[in-house]
Amino acid sequence: MKIVKEFARYAVGALFIFSGIIKVNDPVGTAIKLEEYFQVFASDIAPFFEWFVPAALFLSVFLSVLEVVLGIALIIGYRMRITSWILLAMIVFFTFLTFYSAYFNKVTDCGCFGDAIKLTPWQSFYKDIILLVLIGVIFWKKDSYNEWLSAKLGHIKIISSTIIFVIIAIYAIQHLPFIDFRAYKVGNHLPSLMENSAPLKYVYIMEKDGEEFEFETYPTDEGYTYVEAKLTNPDAAAKITDLSIWNGDNEYTEDLLSGVKLVIIVHQIEKTSLKKIDRLRNLTYENPRFDTWILTSSGYEKFEAFRHSNQLGAPYYFADATVLKTMVRSNPGVILLKDGVVLAKWHYNDTPLGDDVIKILNQQ
Repeated sequence: MKIVKEFARYAVGALFIFSGIIKVNDPVGTAIKLEEYFQVFASDIAPFFEWFVPAALFLSVFLSVLEVVLGIALIIGYRMRITSWILLAMIVFFTFLTFYSAYFNKVTDCGCFGDAIKLTPWQSFYKDIILLVLIGVIFWKKDSYNEWLSAKLGHIKIISSTIIFVIIAIYAIQHLPFIDFRAYKVGNHLPSLMENSAPLKYVYIMEKDGEEFEFETYPTDEGYTYVEAKLTNPDAAAKITDLSIWNGDNEYTEDLLSGVKLVIIVHQIEKTSLKKIDRLRNLTYENPRFDTWILTSSGYEKFEAFRHSNQLGAPYYFADATVLKTMVRSNPGVILLKDGVVLAKWHYNDTPLGDDVIKILNQQ
């Protein structure tokens, strides 16, 4: 039993530290996922969940740092009675969350490991079931664990870890994630990621006389009822499937991915920071080395008013809000593209000057 309880402690501790660090790296992304959960619960369970939406970013930082600190507490055996109670409460809540998402197909990606590792809703639920069992062992044996450090050193380690990871999270919010796990990271060629890397293969699930059968080709025999088609090589599927740029009835996605484009991304105008608006305005002035585009998910009338009030002279186009949030974790944010390759990305706090952009282009 000693081996089991120690394995449970180290396994859960390591997983919590890993999961928490991934989220601390991208608190804005975690906040977006929390907002999605709150909106689903507000619609399906109770309207009061909408109250949590404005607090999503704070909760993102709190929960992410808490995960890391709990993992560290487990590893060093710090206050195991309190630690095990918090762990049990968290895993019960998240197991319900992932089961609800999986059973009702509400949130297709739990965000458990940010954008680093994608899990289906059922995979997330099974992962939480395993954690529930391991944490159950920890809770059962909570009084038999020994602390590695003295009480004073334990306090210092937990407090210092909390401070360090809160600072890291705040820095990631004020700038950009340290590591970008998304398809739009610097160096990626977006047109390639919009195509399948190999032909997609499916198996067709059919039903006949109460039994299910799998076929590699769609059956032509009568009597079979179609159930579903399963993709057997999902790794070959395009990583970007929803990038679409338009204005009116015209599509401009190919234009965006050709030539040199400095793209200013603005979504949710009400929440758009104007802290560096002077620098953004300067980037909209005509430059022979690059074309400045603005992408927004706001409506025409809203954005027209915003553009005029802030004197943004560049042409603007429309895109889906989720896509824009995925492209850059900043509102506004700036991306430099050359023939579809992401050369650089900036948070609004780090908005470049035109000379900065040209310097990057000269290095190509």
